[in-house]
Parts: sequence; C-alpha cells; structure tokens
Amino acid sequence: MNYKNIDTPALLIDETVLNKNLEYMGAYAKKQNVQLRPHTKTHKMPHLALKQQEHGATGITVAKVGEAEIMAVYGLDNIFIANQIVGKQKLERIKKLAEQVDVSFGVDSIHHIEEIDEVFEGASKKAQVLIEIEVGEERSGIIEEIDYKLLLNSIRASKNVEFKGIFSHDGHTYKAVDKEDCYDLFMTATTRTLHFANVARDMDFDVKTVSIGSTPPFMFGFDIPEGVTEIRPGTYILMDGSQSNAIDSYAHSAASVLTTVISKPTKERVITDVGAKGLTAQSRSKGLTATEGFGKIKEFEGVHVHGVFDEHAIIYNRDFSEKVNIGDKVRIIPNHICPVSNLYHKAYLINDDEVVKEIDIAAQGKLQ
Repeated sequence: MNYKNIDTPALLIDETVLNKNLEYMGAYAKKQNVQLRPHTKTHKMPHLALKQQEHGATGITVAKVGEAEIMAVYGLDNIFIANQIVGKQKLERIKKLAEQVDVSFGVDSIHHIEEIDEVFEGASKKAQVLIEIEVGEERSGIIEEIDYKLLLNSIRASKNVEFKGIFSHDGHTYKAVDKEDCYDLFMTATTRTLHFANVARDMDFDVKTVSIGSTPPFMFGFDIPEGVTEIRPGTYILMDGSQSNAIDSYAHSAASVLTTVISKPTKERVITDVGAKGLTAQSRSKGLTATEGFGKIKEFEGVHVHGVFDEHAIIYNRDFSEKVNIGDKVRIIPNHICPVSNLYHKAYLINDDEVVKEIDIAAQGKLQ
C-alpha cells in the first residue's frame, strides 16, 4: 500500500533514514569506546528498541516504570529508568520487575534511599541505583558536593540499595547558540559528571557506570572524554525539526506526520486535519535548535505550520496553497518527536513510499 492511502493523521517512519540513523549512532558509540543505552521515550516502540539493540545498544533507557514494564514484555532485559522513582506503589513494581530483568533507576535524595530500603526489604536482590548529577539543565539531580557525599553514605548504610554509578543529562545543549557553544556546554557537563565519579571513588565506591546524554553533542560527533562508560541519546533514531535545525540538515528526519488538506478558506490559508492532539503545540525558541512555527512541511521548502488548534493545523503560504488541493496529503516534520510518538497507537514504516510494516507504539500513554 502506498503511504498516501493511509487515513490521517498518521505517524510515518522512513525505513531507509531510520536505518542510517541507527548505523550512525552504533558506529559512533563503538568509535568512542562507550556503551550505547538509547532513550526509548523518543519512540515508545519495543520494535525500534530491539532494532537499536541489533545496532549495538547494550541496554535501553526509559523514563517511567510503565515503559520499563512494557519493554520487558517484549524481551528487553537491561533497562535503566532515568528518573527519580518516588512512592511505594512504583517501587513495588520495580521490585517485581527486577526478578525478571536487569533494572536500575535514578536517585538524588536520601528520602529516595530510605523509601527504597523499606520497600526492597526481603527482595532477592538489592535495588540498583544511579545518582543523578545536575550539570546545568536546571532540572533534577545533585548540585552540592556535600549533599552527594551524604547521599553516598546513606546508600552505604542501607541494607537493600546498591550503588551502580552516576548519570547526567545535558539537555541545555539544545539551547546552545552554535556548535562551539554546544561543545563548551557538553564538556562542562561531562567534566562535572566525571568529577562526581571521582568523588565517589575517593570514598571507596565502585563506580561501574558513568552515563551521559543527550543527542545534540553526539550528532556533532564530539569526542567523549575518557571515564564516561555509556551514552543515552534518544531523538537521534527519528530526529525532528529542532534536531535537524541544529545540524542544518533534514536528511536524518525519519519521522513525519501525514495529514490531509481539508480546507482553503483564503488564497493564503490552508487547513489540514492534524492539530495539537496529533502534532503538539511545542516549539523551541532559543539556540541552534530554534524552530519556526509548529512543524515543517516535508515536501515544500520553507513552508511551516503557522498555528495549531486541537484538530487543525493552520498554514499561511500563497505558493503552497496554489500547489495543493483539498484532499491532498502532505507530511509534517514535527518540532519535537518525543511527545508526538506518545499521541499515536501505531506508526507506519515506509520504504520507497510503500508501507512495509505497522508498528505498535506499545508504551504509548505509560506515564506512571
């Protein structure tokens, strides 16, 4: 079936581009002598996670316990939950999951350790945790060294928690003004991460894992400092408008949203049938990942979605309007693919415009 026969809106993945992205990151990780643990929140598809494993991934990363549970059902057995897990309900689920697969998760507070220690009492093996280091993104993670040392001592005193290593996420590299600034942010973040690894070693802890993310530095091919053991890129597999702007090329954009022209109210205004519920209303306003509008029309250079309602995309472009008719289908490259993947039940893998596979987005909606 030709992809234009698919009902809309629909999430499409170009198989040729997908495979190139998989090959690139697998080769990059191998060249840098680090393990690859891709973040599967980007796609939420076990099928793609298994393909990442085929291309060199030694494990996967997820954001939520529910995602980990789904991935385990499909045979992924080395999973890191890159998040702080709070609440006995979620910890009980991890405890149960740990009986079947190798699962670890993040902490950044003594509160976490005390709660984990209580829930994992009587477990067949200890909870495997990594401490998150805040490296400039201004999100979660340890900031002060004294708090880090206190947290390490809390782990040492616990009966049911085992320290596996540390991780960080340099998500602020998305806001870098240019490639050089991205490199500076990356190196500052990585240097800080490695410093905290050494602090733990000075306290006689075995730091098995020093894990870093995000996609922009790795798409630029920056050399990774010695001491880092693994990387956690996510977006690289599908890419999106913001990542494409960063590297100044849409050649890596594997994902797009297929949409139908449903109205042409004026000579400039075109309406399609995908809105915020299928495209999101996300944009990036700063740095090299800054986007224009709410998505780029794949088939037309310089044409972007001007605005979105819940179920409508609004495009203002006279030339575009003159070239499309009501009923025509076009593809939109979303600004941020991760939340878009979570809006669909399935994706269509296409090759030479033909649908070759329907892929279940099995972890869709797994937010707990």
